[in-house]
Amino acid sequence: MYEHHFSALQLSLLVASSATILNIIPAIIIALIITKTNLRGKIILDIIISLPLAIPPVAIGFFLLQILGNKSPLSDFLKITLGIDIVFTWQAAAIAAAITSFPLMVRTIIVSMNAIEEKIESCARTLGANKIKVMITITVPLAYKGIIGGILIGFIRSIGEFGATIIVAGNIVGKTQTIPLAIYSNIQIGQYTDVHMLILISLAITISSLIAYNLLLRNSLK
Repeated sequence: MYEHHFSALQLSLLVASSATILNIIPAIIIALIITKTNLRGKIILDIIISLPLAIPPVAIGFFLLQILGNKSPLSDFLKITLGIDIVFTWQAAAIAAAITSFPLMVRTIIVSMNAIEEKIESCARTLGANKIKVMITITVPLAYKGIIGGILIGFIRSIGEFGATIIVAGNIVGKTQTIPLAIYSNIQIGQYTDVHMLILISLAITISSLIAYNLLLRNSLK
């Protein structure tokens, strides 16, 4: 019993960490594009990155299954070139978690970048720095609180991902069964003691993440 709990915990941390790492750089870049450029069509980009918030996670999992499934061109390419099949693996779960958590990470970073005073960036530009240099040396460092917050929110959302994961990765004990999937399985068979324990584990991860975030912010202000 406890081996299954530990396996679900390991997989949840692996999936959530991988999903968060996948999202960090794209989230920062898109937040910079939306907040600090005059690119036409930004509203379309904004809508696209927000779609996972509106689309049911199960539908996201279905689309991923179509894209990564056995009969898809991408699946054939990966099998031929790398010899791998992503569907029903922890990597598929990480991709699903990355997609569902991405909008929350981006939104948090966007809010922090919008809060930066324009005169600070304008001053840097008057001193000869181009837009890209200003973004890298001024905007991103000043938005670090929002970036850390976005990473935290993305990680926590990934830990709780269920709908897309169960479709594209399945619910295989020791291979793709994360904590939410383990909770679902134990509810089905009436193992409520295990359900309570798994929920406590989830809460412990979430609370630990929040404490770590607050400690980071407190230390950064000293």
